[in-house]
Amino acid sequence: MQVEYTQEFWDERYRQRPRIWSGKPNRQLVAGVADLLPGRALDVGCGEGADAAWLASHGWNVLGIDVSDVALARARAHAEELDPPVRDRLEWRQVDLLSAPDLPDGLDLVSIQFMHLPDPDRSRIFRSLAALVGVGGTLLIVAHDPSDLHSGIGRPPQPELFYTPQQIAELLDDAWDIRVCESRPRTERTGDGRDVTISDAVLQAVRIR
Repeated sequence: MQVEYTQEFWDERYRQRPRIWSGKPNRQLVAGVADLLPGRALDVGCGEGADAAWLASHGWNVLGIDVSDVALARARAHAEELDPPVRDRLEWRQVDLLSAPDLPDGLDLVSIQFMHLPDPDRSRIFRSLAALVGVGGTLLIVAHDPSDLHSGIGRPPQPELFYTPQQIAELLDDAWDIRVCESRPRTERTGDGRDVTISDAVLQAVRIR
């Protein structure tokens, strides 16, 4: 049966546990952004806010968007625990990307971490989000690589949700300089205590005009 990843789906998933994610920033975000000058960032699918909070703590002004009000409530609560200068660099907004929302453009960073949608919605949304990056700005997309479906780590059994970095690179025109387009292996532990190799699909590109 095809799952529809609606606001209701995500709200219910977040309600099932007090915390879904680790509370730590995604490692590929940290690696990809460490050498960038802080500016205006959009954190797409911000969840409970760890990535946005990390960016803000490193000088970025961040708009975190998510379809789930439950996740955003947790992100706001987490932000209240931060130092005021960091908290003041954070903004949160409930957004359904399927509804063609009005979002700021000319951004210095658009970060999309582990957002899995089937085509054609995926390609349409990624193109619209890429269009929000200003000249000199960075687009960073990180996803579970399709090879993870056979890793035993427990990915959703829906191959149409997965994509390679090369597939995302094909959505970009010659206005972009692709800096990273690769699958990066790492080790993760399964629920029964086994260490398995999985891969992050990473696409990082800079708008040059």
